Amino acid sequence: MRLPNGPQKQSFLYRRTIEWIFRPLEFLETYAQRYGDPFRIGGDKLPLSIYFSNPEAIQQIFTADPELFESGSSNRVLLPILGENSLLLLDGDRHQRQRRLLTPPFHGERMRTYGQLICDITEQVISQWKIGEPFNVRSSMQEISLQVILSAVFGLHDSAAGAPLARQGERFDQLRQILGSMLDLISSPLTSSFLFFPSLQKDLGAWSPWGHFLRQKQQIQELLYAEIESRRHQPHQSGEDILSLMISAVVSEAGRDSVLEAGQPMTNAELHDELLTLLFAGHETTASALSWALYWINSLPEVQDRLLKELNTLAPNSDPSEIARLPYLTAVCQETLRIYPIAITTFARILKSPFEVMGYEFEPGTALVPVVYLTHRREDIYPEPKRFKPDRFLERQFSPYEYLPFGGGNRRCIGAAFAQFEMKLVLATILSRFQLSLCDRRPVKPVRRGVTVAPPGNMRMVVTQPRHQDTPVLI
Repeated sequence: MRLPNGPQKQSFLYRRTIEWIFRPLEFLETYAQRYGDPFRIGGDKLPLSIYFSNPEAIQQIFTADPELFESGSSNRVLLPILGENSLLLLDGDRHQRQRRLLTPPFHGERMRTYGQLICDITEQVISQWKIGEPFNVRSSMQEISLQVILSAVFGLHDSAAGAPLARQGERFDQLRQILGSMLDLISSPLTSSFLFFPSLQKDLGAWSPWGHFLRQKQQIQELLYAEIESRRHQPHQSGEDILSLMISAVVSEAGRDSVLEAGQPMTNAELHDELLTLLFAGHETTASALSWALYWINSLPEVQDRLLKELNTLAPNSDPSEIARLPYLTAVCQETLRIYPIAITTFARILKSPFEVMGYEFEPGTALVPVVYLTHRREDIYPEPKRFKPDRFLERQFSPYEYLPFGGGNRRCIGAAFAQFEMKLVLATILSRFQLSLCDRRPVKPVRRGVTVAPPGNMRMVVTQPRHQDTPVLI
């Protein structure tokens, strides 16, 4: 079998894993420069992975019959966080059923109902910023995105038009605090190693890193199960939140929703793992993207000035959907996700049958890995790829095989539209309220955060002054 180029010595698997954990972008760039596109890692009795950044190859992979691949098994690194019933770890019919159930709340009218809520939550969080006092960008963006996804998943009471939506009780305050704390435990390259090396996952007591992680996970599990049981005992499930929709689908009057097989309702364990998946994937990535966007906007005065001019074209009290349609704001968000995509590769597709890509014939067991980061850095698609240039998204449209920050094919992120909608509203609300400045003007480099790549957690900004009173109010 003819294989792409790759390292000849396969005895340094451990060293390459360390490189992948601590320097993932440099790892990809070095191997691509040395061995070309595609390149391979492994082989010769070791697991074989093939990395692609050619849009033609990516198209072949994304449009192939999903039955040719397994993807859930390649995400086992997430098992300790999400559980075995997570959408990210499922394959086949079960994956498709869960996907169809979870997708609708993140699209169309249901998604747009969260517009006002996103603006309200952003206002509440940034109201705590004080002029002249530095604040941690990541912490603020995580607080916003976590409150938004908690609201979407569990719902808020008081749906009166224009009325502020109330938070749901002590259980959700506890969940917000513990979830953020648990994810911070695995936020650095060093602590991320616990996910990549199962041998390190030893519970040595509450003060040990993994022991502390497990105890926080147990607290989250108890809170989620308590809420699931509470919802199951409610006589009517009429809420628009995701948990209500999931439970309503399971216990509909017909007995079972058409999405699920007859006689196979979602168990509490399945509901728990899917809820945790939505909470984890629905706020971590968005918080990172928002942090990057604020960094670029405040690093490049010409970008910030143009954004403010566009926001000033809005009428006071503009509807959130009008904000989301602003072309330059949209382009800034797209360029943010291009230059440093949060997920630097898509989910690996592990072959179950022989498959040909770009003239290479690959055997079962081979992992095919489209590399988002390298694809977004191709000079033949994105001239000056290291430059933050939103105009490139106003000048042309890119195919889903050239621009893929949310993956693609049957594994594309179900929350892609929601995440972009949230990004635009949060940024517009912040920019309309405050003028910010980076505390440190030195270039920021991405770092590993769990299984993703993000700005460093110590990036800080300061409010230099409020915006003028004639800046449009966006809520």
